[in-house]
Amino acid sequence: MARTITEIQDDIINRIKATAGLADLNSTSKVAVWRLWTYIVAVSVWALENLFDLHKNEVNTLINEKAPHSLRWYANKAKDFQYGSELVAEEDYYDNTGLSEEDVAEQKIIAFSAVVEQAKGLRLKVARIVNGDLDALSTIQLPAFEEYMNRIKDAGVNPLVVESLPADSLKLSLTIYYNPLVLDNTGSRLDGTDPDPVGKKVREYLKTLPFNGTMVLAYLVDALQQVDGVVIPHIEQAQARYGSLPYTAFDVKYSPDAGYLRILNATDLTISYIPQSAII
Repeated sequence: MARTITEIQDDIINRIKATAGLADLNSTSKVAVWRLWTYIVAVSVWALENLFDLHKNEVNTLINEKAPHSLRWYANKAKDFQYGSELVAEEDYYDNTGLSEEDVAEQKIIAFSAVVEQAKGLRLKVARIVNGDLDALSTIQLPAFEEYMNRIKDAGVNPLVVESLPADSLKLSLTIYYNPLVLDNTGSRLDGTDPDPVGKKVREYLKTLPFNGTMVLAYLVDALQQVDGVVIPHIEQAQARYGSLPYTAFDVKYSPDAGYLRILNATDLTISYIPQSAII
């Protein structure tokens, strides 16, 4: 960003004051000849810096228009989608004149996005927030978003697969060795403050995973060890599926096809509790 004329002139004057050979220029009058010359030079430098900034912006614009966009660009542009608004003609942005920041924020329904490069084209996954958790776009919202992405995508990117899917389904079977001074044999806290701290921790952990990230069972074990009263958490079995496919067991990690993973039914999380009397 170009400096102001005053900033440039002050910089010149300070340099003059710091130069021993120019000590005779000691007038403090604003109309001193040498000060007038510094002003003229400052105006010239200011004009030049503005021209440089203008040239830089023009070059960047040309590069952005001609160069293929990155995967990150697609993911970021997905979040810029405004449901119910029209794009500026032949452009990839909106004219939000007359809209408040709150209005714009309400229209931006895409909370999470990720782009995966495939053998042919790109796959774009998105999700919104409903009642504090990730969810797929509605059947009305998704076509509008697809139209938006097809209008702004680079020419030649074909196909651009746009998806907003329900969460992959997770089934877990756990054995929890617990401290009987803190928990009972159902996993409830003895002080009555939480009837299911282990189950709550599992669900909270799934919500902390990055969108389109990977669930690692060892990290879930680490999280469960932070629950007061849990001595040894052990994962007996983990299974997951997406869509209507059958469940598949996994031992180490799982990358959800939809971009996120949830326990969809209460019966999909089974926990056995065994008292652990000795301190380990």
